[in-house]
Amino acid sequence: MPGKIKSSVVAALCCAVLGAGAAGCGGDALENWDPLAAAPLSGVEKIQVAGRSVNVSCSGDPDKGGPVVVLMHGGGDGLDKLAALQKTLSERNRVCSYDRLGAGASDPPDGPQSFAGTGKVLTGVLDRVAGDAPVVLAGHSLGGLIAARYAPDHRDRVKGLVLMDATPPTMAADIAKAIPESATGPAAELRAQNLAMFRGENPEKLVMADGPVRSAGDIPVEVIQHGKPYLAALPEYGPRLERAWTTGQRAWLALSGDARLSTAEDSGHHIYVDQPGVVVQAVERVTEQAARQA
Repeated sequence: MPGKIKSSVVAALCCAVLGAGAAGCGGDALENWDPLAAAPLSGVEKIQVAGRSVNVSCSGDPDKGGPVVVLMHGGGDGLDKLAALQKTLSERNRVCSYDRLGAGASDPPDGPQSFAGTGKVLTGVLDRVAGDAPVVLAGHSLGGLIAARYAPDHRDRVKGLVLMDATPPTMAADIAKAIPESATGPAAELRAQNLAMFRGENPEKLVMADGPVRSAGDIPVEVIQHGKPYLAALPEYGPRLERAWTTGQRAWLALSGDARLSTAEDSGHHIYVDQPGVVVQAVERVTEQAARQA
């Protein structure tokens, strides 16, 4: 990229775009996978889900009886980046995280990934780390998108959501509209790069598509958006991207009749790094409410 677009800004946008579709493999073997009565996971361990090795980390007391918090990393990241957040949250909660297929220390996917596939893999992970316990999903960027797409179809299990600057539900269309086909120079390169990611040209082989926001009932949902307008730093088209992102965060409120939106004023895209206290408080609020409603 030409020097006038800061590499950090481009990387951040690419992570955001990478979260515009959900990951997953076919998951055909999941129905044959038995989680058994295994001892609760502690530390980092690899488990088998749908014939693939999935890297999982769990910490915190499994005997407190409350919901299990499952952290979901953003595009281009892995569970290692969530380690500090997991450590803090596990002082009061049972907390787990995992690397999606094609990310971190998990196996690569066999081929292009989809929402259906990633949901089956997530179900396999939850079977192992949470069993019959209720779950609160806390996802960043792509992880937030996956959590938001998964929850409406799994109301019996998912009892709360925390979305940390989650990729908007219409990210592909937002990019195409904010940076028009007539753009030239660096903007044209950025547009082409992001649209290629939507076609699956990324490490997780994600084939990305927009979709409507479906209701997950009245579960507690906290949507946290970034306060530092890092996307606006992109020449010419950045402000459009920021406005689209903000609109997308509001769209996620349709997930629940008990959803609230807040802004982490001093944060860029990685809110749990820039302002971890904001995320910790949100997760604990949602977890406590989910426990009362269980």
